[in-house]
Amino acid sequence: MRAIGIVLAGGNNNRMRELSSKRAIAAMPIAGSYRAIDFALSSLSNSHIGKVAVLTQYNSRSLNEHLSSSKWWDFGRKQGGLFVFTPTITPDNSFWYRGTADSIYQNLNFLKTSHEPYVVICSGDGIYKLDFNKVLEYHVAKKADITVVCSRATPGTDISRYGVIETDEDMRITTFDEKPFFCKEAEPLISTGIYVIRRRQLIEMIEKAQEEERYEFVRDIIIRYKELKKIYVYEHTEYWRNIASVEDYFQTNMDFLSRDVRDYFFRQYPDVYSKIDDLPPAKYNAGATVKNSLISSGSIINGNVENSVIFKQVYVGNNCTIKNSIILNDVHIGDNTYLENCIVESRDTIRPNVSYIGEEGRIKVVVEKNERYLI
Repeated sequence: MRAIGIVLAGGNNNRMRELSSKRAIAAMPIAGSYRAIDFALSSLSNSHIGKVAVLTQYNSRSLNEHLSSSKWWDFGRKQGGLFVFTPTITPDNSFWYRGTADSIYQNLNFLKTSHEPYVVICSGDGIYKLDFNKVLEYHVAKKADITVVCSRATPGTDISRYGVIETDEDMRITTFDEKPFFCKEAEPLISTGIYVIRRRQLIEMIEKAQEEERYEFVRDIIIRYKELKKIYVYEHTEYWRNIASVEDYFQTNMDFLSRDVRDYFFRQYPDVYSKIDDLPPAKYNAGATVKNSLISSGSIINGNVENSVIFKQVYVGNNCTIKNSIILNDVHIGDNTYLENCIVESRDTIRPNVSYIGEEGRIKVVVEKNERYLI
């Protein structure tokens, strides 16, 4: 494909609460066996974009380990490849990334030394499948300067977390309201954080923004240039979710309990790829009952699990009840434990005979002191 990819995976926010205290949001586990960034990388790979840069910053250790080999997404080639860039102190710069535009500026050499005419920019915390070839064809047909991939917000969506967009009949952006408190439309177009732009033009815009000490891609490029440049919307009509809050993260994983969602991501072409662990299949001991749940490899189930997602290497003790919950990797749950509407942090040890119950619409994040890893 005639494009290179940039994945913005350095951000963090307080809406993820304790879950983002040990990892970047792009490294959050999804659907039992995946990480959030796998969905962006898989879409790029399936679109034959062979050269991709991932810009990391906050709590990047877990994410860097996940990206230690490019072979899982088929980026390990003689030409192209997967590049991971973190903020670097130089004689001219000693800042961390001050914004999304600044993160691209600090790695501008990646753009300048590439030869592909277009750039696909996407976020590392979106859950979707997208053929970027179709977006690029649309971008070229419209003779657009920038194309923004958008999705329709579902009723009840917290609009204050997204960029809300209005267009004319030709799908050219007329209004871009970043994180508004209110929107008059029931199902407005919201930005997915995916953009297509010509490489040379991106370099010019980023350098201009840096000269003026402007550091945000949306505010200082998309919104600022919407009257001067031809910025169009490409509407993505399939599944898309952003996991930048605990409630959205919980609901995204719960969505994978739906057969339609699982079939869309895992049984329909193209595939979603991830780093593979060598683990045995899940084991269900006598007396265990599992209903409408995802149980990942390496787990051992003794109790009752219902409407839940159990990640890798989880041990569920005797007489346990787990309902409407997400148990992250490498958790040991003691006997006679009751969990409902919870997310249990990875590498936790839940003591026997305890109960954690989250309120409806307010998911409880459980973080226990881990006696197994004191040394």
